Amino acid sequence: MYLLGIDIGSSSVKASILNGESGEIEGSSFYPKSEMAILAGQSGWAEQQPELWWDNLKLAILEALSLAKISGKDIIGIGISYQMHGLVIVDNRQNVLRPSIIWCDSRAAEIGNKAFNEIGPEACLYTLLNSPGNFTASKLKWVKENEPLLYDKIDKIMLPGDYIAMRMTGEIRTTASGLSEGMFWDFRKNSVSDLVLDYYGFTKDLIPDLIDTFGIQGNITSGIAAELGLKAGIPVTYRAGDQPNNALSLNVLNPGEIAATAGTSGVVYGVSGEVKYDPQSRVNTFAHVNHSAEADRLGVLLCINGTGILNSWMNKNVGNKSYSYEQMNELAAGIPTGSEGLSVLPFGNGAERVLGNRNIGSQICGVDFNRHSQGHLFRAAQEGIVFSFKYGMEILKGIGIEAKVIRAGRANMFLSPVFRETLANVTGVTIELYNTDGAAGAARGAGVGIGYYTSFAEAFSGLKKLEQVEPDLQEKDRINEAYQIWESNLKRFIE
Repeated sequence: MYLLGIDIGSSSVKASILNGESGEIEGSSFYPKSEMAILAGQSGWAEQQPELWWDNLKLAILEALSLAKISGKDIIGIGISYQMHGLVIVDNRQNVLRPSIIWCDSRAAEIGNKAFNEIGPEACLYTLLNSPGNFTASKLKWVKENEPLLYDKIDKIMLPGDYIAMRMTGEIRTTASGLSEGMFWDFRKNSVSDLVLDYYGFTKDLIPDLIDTFGIQGNITSGIAAELGLKAGIPVTYRAGDQPNNALSLNVLNPGEIAATAGTSGVVYGVSGEVKYDPQSRVNTFAHVNHSAEADRLGVLLCINGTGILNSWMNKNVGNKSYSYEQMNELAAGIPTGSEGLSVLPFGNGAERVLGNRNIGSQICGVDFNRHSQGHLFRAAQEGIVFSFKYGMEILKGIGIEAKVIRAGRANMFLSPVFRETLANVTGVTIELYNTDGAAGAARGAGVGIGYYTSFAEAFSGLKKLEQVEPDLQEKDRINEAYQIWESNLKRFIE
């Protein structure tokens, strides 16, 4: 039996075919082969046409089936992962009314800030666990204020994953996890937030019917099945935003477990068993995929904007594109821990929530013209990214998330021995690297949703650990000294 996992990103759409019995990916594809277009009508705007996701999804599914050498009739369940915080609006005929306002669009930031102050920080943090910020609810308010005639035509609002499920099944539904990422969920009442609806002037009928994260969204219609090369009636089940889904794909479900990614930006996503929040709202808290009224499971998300993009900048501007990333890693590995006093703050990709929404820019501190080389800069950049993770993880610790293990896919910055070893050493936590990604996680989620897997343990029995990195106790003093220098430099810019 085979399971189909779909990952709707802002750069591409990926589809993977999972062999349910072996846990192996039999075929995987993504489209487009170059990045999807993002529309930016004004500075700070970012929109995408939902139809673009759909067109690329069809191509990815058909190619994945071809690579797997199976028939679409062999698929028994479909799971969906998607870019978080996007807004899709449709009329009563399920027609999209405007391009989706996606996660990186910042037009609604001031709307959210105003709501935070007028509703009251204590009330927002106590019930939503976050500021309304630049999330989906604030984006909908922007539409209400700036496109009132269009707003009046809205029948339902959706997240990107809800939209894809609607296209497949004709049903419009959402989840508590999804509503929490849009700032529509009251964690104290475990229901849609009347506080947000009333303040923004939204009616509750705009919100789709609620189902469990692993519940049945609906079944593939015959027309869509023919279009996608699948069998009519396949259940669409399991749906989660990309970061909760990334955690699921790494079997991060319980308090103390942490999932990390380190692509262009970096994310540390920890699971908590308590409904708690950061009083300064430097991290975001959402309902995790296995959150329920009976057992609180909250995903607390720390985002560092300047992660792989800093490494890329070093490649272009310090290495002059003359080194591969593997060669950069080798040069970095030849430099002692702490980069001989050189320190890099990686915050050069916009305002950082972990710094209280400050934009301090990236800083290179302590350069010695007679001692420091390209290798020092390469290592200091990677150490600086790791130290920003450590800085944020101290905030997570303050709200009860004490890391026991960090799990990640073996990709992006985790391909660097310096990066992963420095992270293990400065946190004192074991790092486990796995052969998985978002589409594979969504496929496993589908298997849980339809009951093919009777437990999470069974669903992840095929997950393979590729590498384990243990903290080096002999490096403890050196790495802590380097971190203290880095943190001292950071404080000069934020205090």
